[in-house]
Amino acid sequence: MLFVTTETIQGKEIAESLGIVRGSSVRARNIGRDFFAGLKNIVGGEISEYTQLLADSREQAIKRMLDDAKKMGADAVVNVRFTTSNVMQGAAEILAYGTGVKLK
Repeated sequence: MLFVTTETIQGKEIAESLGIVRGSSVRARNIGRDFFAGLKNIVGGEISEYTQLLADSREQAIKRMLDDAKKMGADAVVNVRFTTSNVMQGAAEILAYGTGVKLK
């Protein structure tokens, strides 16, 4: 399924807007990642353990958004956006959302 951050899809015509589609993922840190992140915090640099955690969460949120779009019969999702929020100390939600559309 196509999904884009733009309002239109080049070369495609939107026949119908079906509404908002969304997918989210909530992930928590773990003690192993926290230990290595603490060490990197001392010496500086990218905390790759958290980078991977958030990348996995983004991918899961996208998959869930596309599953939501399929359930409503969409051919594509336009205007895709991401947002992040803290759910509790050490846990964050990543939400992917957009507009499900039918293409001509």
